Amino acid sequence: MDLGIADKRALVTGGTRGIGYATALELGREGVSVALCARDGDAAQAAAARIAGETGAQAFGFRADTGLADDVARLAADAADALGGLDILVNNAARVGGTGGPDSLAELNEEMLRGDFDVKIMGYLRCARAAVPFMERAGWGRIVNMDGMAARNAAGISGGMRNAAVMNFTKVMSEELGPKGITVNAVHPAVSRTSALVERLQATARREGVTPEEAEQRIAKNNAIRRLVTAEEIASVVVFLCSQQAGCITGEAVAPAGGNSRSVFY
Repeated sequence: MDLGIADKRALVTGGTRGIGYATALELGREGVSVALCARDGDAAQAAAARIAGETGAQAFGFRADTGLADDVARLAADAADALGGLDILVNNAARVGGTGGPDSLAELNEEMLRGDFDVKIMGYLRCARAAVPFMERAGWGRIVNMDGMAARNAAGISGGMRNAAVMNFTKVMSEELGPKGITVNAVHPAVSRTSALVERLQATARREGVTPEEAEQRIAKNNAIRRLVTAEEIASVVVFLCSQQAGCITGEAVAPAGGNSRSVFY
């Protein structure tokens, strides 16, 4: 299928590893010019070089902390200057669920709450606000917010709040930007098989005296497909939402989670 996005220009935040990197790479394979960012500028540039080398697409890496308004403003300007504009934004820079420490009422982690608010909620909004003017001028745009299954299922205090908030403003933004040719959607992955997860599973296996495969299967048994979804599989869904063919989809949440949720949605 021709996704119709060759020569489009994309910004992917948190694009040096995991789902962010897989998405930037897949966009590059579709002929999209890509800018990606991370808090580590050297890592961002190295990831961009790998994408350019593998896909032949233009790719640029920038240092930015999306929790800081000045960084986001500079990032959007630099990315648009390098690419010649912005058509696609993938908001992905955020703490991975379950990695920030205790997330319960009994152990209320105010520092984590503030960090999640600044990065995943305000960071996504800052990036969208900075990217939208470029999309408006083109009369076309795609915004995909990487969210999480904690928006659908009861989870930790911070995990639930930040993901529910992202879904809410995804819908609000879709109403505001739809008449301008810009779609806004959210993607809800569950625990997915990334390099970071593999490292965590290896640590768990050593601690509990099991194999990494056994540690992984404990998580995978909660999925209908009985395996973990890969970052590449999630990236393919994100890229489709960025395509011309997905122009009728906006304000929605797609869950490439392997059937993780037992809830029924109408």
